[in-house]
Amino acid sequence: MDVFLNIAEEKIRQAIRNGDLDYLPGKGKPLQLEDLSMVPPELRMSYKILKNAGMIPPEMELQKDILKIEDLIACCYDEEERKKLREELTAKTLRFQQAMEKRKIKDSSAFRMY
Repeated sequence: MDVFLNIAEEKIRQAIRNGDLDYLPGKGKPLQLEDLSMVPPELRMSYKILKNAGMIPPEMELQKDILKIEDLIACCYDEEERKKLREELTAKTLRFQQAMEKRKIKDSSAFRMY
């Protein structure tokens, strides 16, 4: 294992000497540490990859939509508009439940933690 550590450190030193690390984004700025303690360990890597790519899973997108619609319903005074929003909420909730069933997320150890 020490061999790989030595190789990695030598590559880093070489990159520093060549100036390859001089123009990295965020150079000289403090690191933004994220608290991932609420994310189960087996999901942290995939969470970070998706987040860094600017993507969220379809289930999360549906969940965001559901929360927005619930907020709109709470603020809406027009009964006809409220009815349309409730129908949309029902449709999105069903799609969310189907997506959860399809991925069998409820069976995962990570989901049970929540």
